[in-house]
Amino acid sequence: MSAALLESAYAAFEEAVASVDEEASWEPTGCSGWAVRDLVFHVLCDAQRALVALHTPAPYDARPDRDAVTYWEGWGSDTEGDANGRRWTRVSGAMFRDWTRLAALHGETSAAARDAVRRSDPGALVATQGHVLTVGDLASTLAVEATVHHLDLVAHLDGRPGPEAGALAEVRRVVEALAGPFPADLDDVRVALIATGRAAPDDAERTALAEVLPNLPAFS
Repeated sequence: MSAALLESAYAAFEEAVASVDEEASWEPTGCSGWAVRDLVFHVLCDAQRALVALHTPAPYDARPDRDAVTYWEGWGSDTEGDANGRRWTRVSGAMFRDWTRLAALHGETSAAARDAVRRSDPGALVATQGHVLTVGDLASTLAVEATVHHLDLVAHLDGRPGPEAGALAEVRRVVEALAGPFPADLDDVRVALIATGRAAPDDAERTALAEVLPNLPAFS
């Protein structure tokens, strides 16, 4: 399940990236201040982190201290570090003067991360970002991040393919576990956008989400 989930999320993101040309790579995204190329560089770095994590076994006596849901609980706790990270992404991504090279490197790295997950025991423990979690839970976090950023990628690009349904369902599962249940008549895309602060609920949604709104954004 974990490998298939990441496979579908990353493959869908790659398909969208492949539809972008040099001119479109400078278009804005759903991430404030980031162009398409900045966002793709960020997701590339996440795939690199995945490769490092999958080759960094946790200490033999370690126990998981995060899972696919609790991994996100620390989001937003380091505002200065987050701001510095966003600036670093823009500066570093700008070093790729040729969009095709950035897109190709993203594709190669994404494929390597997917392959590494397929070859790993989903129950094995790995270390990343100061925490220990299973490969399966790591794969979920990677898929969730890629899927939310996939929505960012296509936010201002008409006609590009969107995220895969199974990955969107995983985003919904995670944000509902963090913040509470959303109305069943809200589709998974709308849930993902509202839950991560990318869209403001309308009046009817605000009424239906009265108990959930204080817990939002679940992450961003």
